Amino acid sequence: MLYRLLHHFVSDVCVCVCVFRDLRGNLFSCDCKLKWLVDWMFHTNATVDQIFCNGPEGYQGKKINDLEAQTFDCITTDFTLLKSLEFQSISVEAFSFAGDQFVVFAQPFSGRCSFMEWDHVQMEFRNFDNITSTSTVICKPLVIDSQLFIIVAQLFGGSHIFKRDVSANKFIRIQDIDILKIRKPNDVEIFEVDGESFFIIADSSKAGSTTIYKWNGNGFYSYQSLHPWHRDTDVEYLDISGKPHLILSSSSQRPVVYQWSRGSAQFERRTDIPEMEDVFAVKHFTVKNELYICLTRFIGDSKVMRWDGSMFTEIQTVASRGSMVFQPFSVASWQYAILGSDYAFTRVYRWDAKKRQFVPFQELNIQAPRAFSLVFIDNREFLLGSSFKGQTRIYEHLVLDLSS
Repeated sequence: MLYRLLHHFVSDVCVCVCVFRDLRGNLFSCDCKLKWLVDWMFHTNATVDQIFCNGPEGYQGKKINDLEAQTFDCITTDFTLLKSLEFQSISVEAFSFAGDQFVVFAQPFSGRCSFMEWDHVQMEFRNFDNITSTSTVICKPLVIDSQLFIIVAQLFGGSHIFKRDVSANKFIRIQDIDILKIRKPNDVEIFEVDGESFFIIADSSKAGSTTIYKWNGNGFYSYQSLHPWHRDTDVEYLDISGKPHLILSSSSQRPVVYQWSRGSAQFERRTDIPEMEDVFAVKHFTVKNELYICLTRFIGDSKVMRWDGSMFTEIQTVASRGSMVFQPFSVASWQYAILGSDYAFTRVYRWDAKKRQFVPFQELNIQAPRAFSLVFIDNREFLLGSSFKGQTRIYEHLVLDLSS
């Protein structure tokens, strides 16, 4: 028995020695695929001849014997298509209510808000409920004091507010939105200021007016009108230097920045963003407490800008054609931005901390995307993408170890 064990041991050592004798003089790319070898050489007691790296840049000419496994950055990520939904949509919103996770899609062609909930048993999204309407473009969820409201914005027939009746297990219409102010809604954002709940509708018609609505405990009332007759396409709520701000994008002029005045308890015009005509939408993100914005342009290059303390300054130009969404989002320590296109593949960018810019990362096949929403649930991350001309998509964000 002892003889057999010694025989196997000696054989294994001979195999290793012979293998490494054969490897001498070979050219190695010292990347993640070689991490296992570096780790083995670090822990083995066997004598191994010197082997050198042929690449990549930064490793060329180095001895593999001198490398350490922890120097290899082998963790990457991927957005993998999980499911395609057999309907078109123009917006998607994820939200939590009563301890459960939901998503709602605005379906303009079928004229409804389509709700899905997460099934913790089957581990997938399933149909939950619908709000039937006519020309739905936005279904915006808003939770106030454990009550769920849905702002249903329509191109025709007026916009409405629904409330979830928990006892009856259905949505009921509780309020109509002033059709004289909101004629052609293009975006809805919700926010809080000093503990008060608001939402704002960007109106893109020639005769409408972007309007802020406030919750008074019983319903929503028109609180302030902004930007009349400027055909606003998007509104973004964000915090700048500890103060509430709004950025309005318009087809008629450059994006306008409004700041909340605690004296008048209203938003007042602060400035605009220079040399940025034809901006369709603005979305913000932060990296290490620095504020950035992504500006989407359908014709021309989209931009990334950074707040320098007094103004937004350009730091990156991203080639775009037919883009109506340039959406930043973060998953764990990774910061991404996704640029949709009506004429090409949708591109995912990932933030490079050294360059302080977005770098190309991945392409996704989704037709005419209009919005994206991130969902974290059951220790998994999902990216939901609405498609105006094709199938709505659900992607899963995966973390991959390239050394495995």
